[in-house]
Amino acid sequence: MSVLVSAASRHGATAEIAEAIDRTLRGRGIETDLRAPAEVADLAGYHAVVLGSAVYMGRWLEEARLLVEEHAALLAARPVWLFSSGPVGDPLKPDEDPVDVADVVTSTGARGHRVFPGRIDRGRLRFAEKAVVLALRVPDGDFRDWAAIEDWANGIADDLAAG
Repeated sequence: MSVLVSAASRHGATAEIAEAIDRTLRGRGIETDLRAPAEVADLAGYHAVVLGSAVYMGRWLEEARLLVEEHAALLAARPVWLFSSGPVGDPLKPDEDPVDVADVVTSTGARGHRVFPGRIDRGRLRFAEKAVVLALRVPDGDFRDWAAIEDWANGIADDLAAG
């Protein structure tokens, strides 16, 4: 069984979440292929897919949305799990799902969607992103919950093992 693990990431934090999911699945004896969405040309060789995206302005990144649009039928024909990364701060903001994720869940037939907190490093942000972070008064920091990410990936491994 081969599982594609893919995530669209602008500044690397979401890619690191995908790497942690990949590591956990491999640790459970599952063959994985870790790729950015733009590197995925075909899904034919994969039995399942874990797909994620960083969320900006309430939306998944275009790279992940395009992968879903181009491969919706193939995604719907296999087990798919989705994750989003984005809320930051204490308390986490924003506290709602990305606006486009319901359509992604529907078109892929995803077994689930999970939102994970992200990371803010102002030194990596573009000018417009810095302005938004400043306006929302979001502090720098890494808000990712590695134990929750590992637990979620282990749940995927359990589902795959159960068939």
